[in-house]
Amino acid sequence: MEDSARLRDSLGRGLTASGFTVDVAANGTAACQHLDTYEYELIVLDLGLPGVDGFGVLRHIQGRASRPRVLVLSARDQTADRVDALNRGADDYLVKPFSFDELVARLHALGRRSKDAQTPQLTVGSLNLDPVARVVQVNDTSLSLTPREFSLLELLLRHRGRAFSRSEILERLAGNESNASDRSVEVLVFGLRRKLEPVGMSDLVHTRRGFGYVIPKG
Repeated sequence: MEDSARLRDSLGRGLTASGFTVDVAANGTAACQHLDTYEYELIVLDLGLPGVDGFGVLRHIQGRASRPRVLVLSARDQTADRVDALNRGADDYLVKPFSFDELVARLHALGRRSKDAQTPQLTVGSLNLDPVARVVQVNDTSLSLTPREFSLLELLLRHRGRAFSRSEILERLAGNESNASDRSVEVLVFGLRRKLEPVGMSDLVHTRRGFGYVIPKG
């Protein structure tokens, strides 16, 4: 959630290439809409967002049972600014300009803290995905998924009801790989469905023509 288009796009690409699944928001109103629609583990938040500012976004997520961890990314470098943000619900604070490697390290640290505090199991029917152990089970059967198949299933489970186009999936899972293509996404989905078929869940991932792939709600 960053108001600078260039930095926002750069962060999105960099975090995707680092293995994160990323949604971006250009303003506080869009950020709150994302938070009301999907569940997130981590947020990178600019305090100077237009419309609803960063503090408004922090207020918006307070009191949630599965509250995401928040790293504030801000040009405000005074100690009082950091203390204020932390007191209002931020979990970490990084001053611009910053090292991208440090940002990634801090996000990983927040992610570990979040996972220690809760077990974010993702379940649909008899299928259970454990993002911490990186295990998928259907009843008592463990599925042997490739890292990309696991990431695709996790993405669709976290955002049930949202259709992801092939280009979105490609951007989120392939990062900056030059040899990735829309065809590789089709192969990925086919492989995931084939592994779900023996446990009776080959129809878990739906294709919505013109929109993409989705795991429906309900």
